[in-house]
Amino acid sequence: MNALIETIEVVVGEAEGGTDDTRVLKLARPDGEPLPAYRPGAHVDVYLPNGLVRQYSLCGPNAQAPDYRIAVKRASESRGGSEWLCGQAGNGTPLRIGMPRHAFSVNEAARHHILVAGGIGVTPILSMAYALQASGESYQFEYFVRSDADTVFRDEIMASPLAGQTRIHPALAPQAVRERIAELLAAAKAQSHLYVCGPEALMQTTAELARGVLGDANVHMEAFAPSALPATGERGFAVMLDTSGKTVEVPPGKSVLACLREAGHEIESSCEVGVCGTCMMRVIKGEPDHRDSYLTDDERVAGAHFIPCVSRSKSPVLVLACEP
Repeated sequence: MNALIETIEVVVGEAEGGTDDTRVLKLARPDGEPLPAYRPGAHVDVYLPNGLVRQYSLCGPNAQAPDYRIAVKRASESRGGSEWLCGQAGNGTPLRIGMPRHAFSVNEAARHHILVAGGIGVTPILSMAYALQASGESYQFEYFVRSDADTVFRDEIMASPLAGQTRIHPALAPQAVRERIAELLAAAKAQSHLYVCGPEALMQTTAELARGVLGDANVHMEAFAPSALPATGERGFAVMLDTSGKTVEVPPGKSVLACLREAGHEIESSCEVGVCGTCMMRVIKGEPDHRDSYLTDDERVAGAHFIPCVSRSKSPVLVLACEP
């Protein structure tokens, strides 16, 4: 674990709202002291005993609550993260977590908020819905699921004040989902912002339609997995940090992040698959080859930021600054 990263000791507890393949857990300090408050949409790194680090959104109904709530979907091809949390973590199991991170947040300037969730992507969206409801903001919550049985937090949502602003859509065909998103956007109020989290197909469809209506800056996404990229040949290049002026070679098949760390540079990271933005750097000179799922299309075109855990360079030398 990076010594620069602050972690918190917690113990696991069971919570309600899960399904056959999703377990809902409570995380609390062993001494009962409150955990740090967070903004809706936040996530934490969870450091597992098997050495893995996984990211989970905080989905409790109150961001000021003394404990945290996460939902863990058992992945069919789990590399040991969801499998361990769903199958081995019991009541009282100790864990360490990172401080809340806020890469996906509600825009406070928006006059209306359109919340779109698909499957387990409901977790960051749910905390946003609770916050907007509590503050009296204008919002609507669209929740797409495979079936009623797969609807995480269904009973809680429908028994809460969120029910009046929520529509749950089970088993819609892709075209029906597209039509529903288009319908939402056609009725969108001025200065609306849209937030989406879920499977890649839902996110791509929603973003494509929403950006044409609301503009890129008003569309916010959080991915749980990196987008599939076409296989392309890789070549080596060099990166230079503006603070040191030293050049670090990046060979094919090795990330910029890994090479910088090997050269002695401490760079904080989290997911290391290009979805969270924790390791983001600023581009001083050169043309990035963006391969992340974090930056927006406009940010990619601007070329001012770079995600070193997955992205590469089109230029022979890329000059970067550690501070984004």
